[in-house]
Amino acid sequence: MAEPIDIRAADGYALGGFAWRRPCDPRRPHPVAVINAATSVRCRYYARFADWLHSHGWDVVTYDYRGIGESRHRGLRRLQADWIDWGQHDFEGVLQYLAWRFPGQPIDVVGHSAGGFVIGLAASAHRVRRIFTMGAQYAYWRDYAPAARRAMFLRWHVAMPLLARVLGYVPAKRLGWMEDTPKGVALDWARMGPRFEGTVRRGRETLEGEPEAEMLARRFGQVRAPILALGIEDDPFGTVPALDRLLDYYTGSERHHLRLAPAAIEQAEIGHFAFFHERFREALWPLALDWLRTGEPPTRPLGALKHRPADDPRAARGTA
Repeated sequence: MAEPIDIRAADGYALGGFAWRRPCDPRRPHPVAVINAATSVRCRYYARFADWLHSHGWDVVTYDYRGIGESRHRGLRRLQADWIDWGQHDFEGVLQYLAWRFPGQPIDVVGHSAGGFVIGLAASAHRVRRIFTMGAQYAYWRDYAPAARRAMFLRWHVAMPLLARVLGYVPAKRLGWMEDTPKGVALDWARMGPRFEGTVRRGRETLEGEPEAEMLARRFGQVRAPILALGIEDDPFGTVPALDRLLDYYTGSERHHLRLAPAAIEQAEIGHFAFFHERFREALWPLALDWLRTGEPPTRPLGALKHRPADDPRAARGTA
């Protein structure tokens, strides 16, 4: 049974989430997994997957980024929050929480959509043992599936930023899109270019006088966890170019990019969200489980599997 938890982001912002805990044996510490949600998707969406992962031997933590779900404390018009905050402060705070409340336990991460992007923004991401991502990318519009690109561009890169500027946030829930979204997050998404460091935190510098975004881009290379990135062929966000574009940043990680067509599991469609639906408990969830358990890619994959070694020869495979 999940219990509500309170987490402090690295900058002190109060985050809410849930934890599934197992009896602790200090002699044989079991792993703990954290689930990073997609943009403006509540952590409750992943509860059944989290419960299933817990039943297979993990402690599990889910949480909401600032301004979303359990981490929304007031109206969004006054909230200054962007995608970078969600990784640099919120996910970083979660990693610090795990080090405190689950000491000595290996840390695994499941990242959905932008949840796979924010991993690399956290200063403590080098502590992660293994990473599984589903449709992970950062929404560069030219990477959208060609058949859906025009409609997606109009929604996410025209209508969404217009609403954000006029209203001070995006009332996405009323529109049936997702949860209401902070202005800064919406604008990061809407203007995203081929390299994220050319888009975010414009004009902001580190104490050393370096552009902050360039420092953040280099931080991805500190991640040493091997990655299995799953892409679904009918996912208009998670195309081959989109997933590879993000994987390019994780230079210190061994990377596996698995492409799966819905027909491979006798389904008409899966898309960007359905992986976490309980109906895929038998057909798809074991992909994540086996990877997090062993760090080995599927020996008989359901689709095409592309392997990219770590660019840094010093990177140790599978270490935290």
